[in-house]
Formats: sequence, C-alpha cells, structure tokens
Amino acid sequence: MQYQKLSDEELVSFLKSDNQTAFEEIYNRYWLKLFGIAFNETGTREEAEELVHDLFESLWNRRQVSVIRHLSSYLVVSIKHLSTNYIKSQITQRKYQEYLIFNQIQQSYSTDEIVNFTDLAKAVEEAMKSLPERSSEIFKMSRFENRSVKDIANQMNLSEKAVEYHLTKTLKVLKEQLKAYHTDN
Repeated sequence: MQYQKLSDEELVSFLKSDNQTAFEEIYNRYWLKLFGIAFNETGTREEAEELVHDLFESLWNRRQVSVIRHLSSYLVVSIKHLSTNYIKSQITQRKYQEYLIFNQIQQSYSTDEIVNFTDLAKAVEEAMKSLPERSSEIFKMSRFENRSVKDIANQMNLSEKAVEYHLTKTLKVLKEQLKAYHTDN
C-alpha cells in the first residue's frame, strides 16, 4: 500500500489501528511544518526539535483515545500549545532563578552587614576600654543614651566645659582607633 497517497483521515484511521507505517507517513508529512512553527515560537533549533518529538510521541501514545477530525489543524494547534507552555515554563524558571539570585545577594549583603556591624561594635568596645572610666561614661551617656551636655554635667557634678572636653578627647581617640572602619560614603 502507498501511504503517501492516503488522505489524512485514512492515515488517522490506520494510526488508531496501531499501524506504524501510517504513523511514519504522518511524521514525514508534517515534521518540517511543525518544526518551522516550533522554531518560530521558541527561536532555538534544539527546543523546536524536542517539542516536535514530544508531539509525535504523544500522538503515538494516545493514538487510540485521541479524537482527530482534521489532522493538520490538530497537529498545528498541538505544537503551538506545546510551544506556548514551553515559553511559559522558561519565563517562570527565569523569574525563579532571578528570585534565587536576588535572595542570595540580599542574604549575602545582610550577612556582610551583620559581620561588619559586629566587628565595628567589638572595635568600639575595645576602644572604649582604653579610655579613662569617666570619659567612657560621659561618652556613653552622650552618644548611646542621647543625653544633653547640660544633663550629663548636672548628673556628674561637672561643668559643661568639662563634659565637652571629655567628649572631644574621646572622639579623637575613637577616630584614631577606628580608622579601619571609616569610609568616604
């Protein structure tokens, strides 16, 4: 029998009867057309070939349950559907990869910030230990408790000038000992 001369309807009928030669004729008749559509949709030869292969595999596996009235339309619609699903999955996968990369960068940045802050806090603590006790206490009250010079002077029985002197002296020492943490930003 010459399968090339059979109509699409006859080929589908033979296909439903598990006729492999009818399947091969459908494959030969439509492969190039379907490849062209898939390639136009995906833009890559490999993906287009894979999608056409998947379509023909599905056609063979579902040959007895598929209802095919117009073979050409059925195959064209199927390849467009497969191509669209492929493109959607690629977009979803790209968005997911972007999310993972962004999340990893954000975690890395946060970790770096925490490490830097921890290092700086330890350096400040060490620098504060090198100061006289009174200067250290005045500085903590001023900078960590946000108390005014006048309030600190009253609490410690000092003049405001003495409090300012201690703050100036402490800032100079801290600036010198914390040079490594200074940025121009």
